[in-house]
Amino acid sequence: MDKDAALALYDRELRREAGPMEPGAVVERDGSVVRHVAAANGWSAVLWSDLDEAGADAAIAAQVARFTELGQEFEWKHHDHDRPADLPERLLAAGFTAEPAETVMVAETAAQAVPVELPAGVHLRTENDEEALRLVAEVHRVAFEDDPSRLVERLRVQLAEAPDTLRLVVAMAGDRPVSAARLETVPGVSFAGLWSGGTLPEWRGRGIYRALVAHRAAVAAELGYPYLQVDAAPTSRPILQRLGFTPLTVTTPFTFTP
Repeated sequence: MDKDAALALYDRELRREAGPMEPGAVVERDGSVVRHVAAANGWSAVLWSDLDEAGADAAIAAQVARFTELGQEFEWKHHDHDRPADLPERLLAAGFTAEPAETVMVAETAAQAVPVELPAGVHLRTENDEEALRLVAEVHRVAFEDDPSRLVERLRVQLAEAPDTLRLVVAMAGDRPVSAARLETVPGVSFAGLWSGGTLPEWRGRGIYRALVAHRAAVAAELGYPYLQVDAAPTSRPILQRLGFTPLTVTTPFTFTP
């Protein structure tokens, strides 16, 4: 993979020229800033910025003012090749909070859509329904030690209003969910997104995460997406790198709550 070409494509399709990524959302362009404004309970963010030192603080203040007017928490999705170089420090000074950094990783879909054997007694549940949301929430709560209620509500809206953009997959050991993940797609772009791959601690290291990647890659290949994209946590990056994913850049979410 040509890393520079893949990064340029990622920046153009998913950031600079991005369209709405969930039902009810709109994309607004404010000078050199592109922001994603969600409907209720959705994901609002600054997707792209191309700022210089002279105008950066004013641009940050304008985004804070816009989302404060809307009463929305939002994320400034910073990437380590964004300008100016001291943008993270400027965001912190403006009242943002830095979340853990993740590595943007990309792979060719066809290379990942390969058969993978699951551990004995484990099967994949692939129905997109309310029960899947319950199972995803159960895994998310334990695997990530996090409250999944806001995520589940957003996914419920997505299933109701744009079901073709979301695929849920849950690894089941008997009737118990032990791992879960989702595939999200945006029409007209080259990248299918792999999100929230989480596995219960006692089931890690058995190839289930790999199976979830392969299953979602096969679905993405059927839908015609040539690339897979992951915002990988430090725990996932080495696994994905062994599978052939290429690190493109590091992204840090800076969150602001009005």
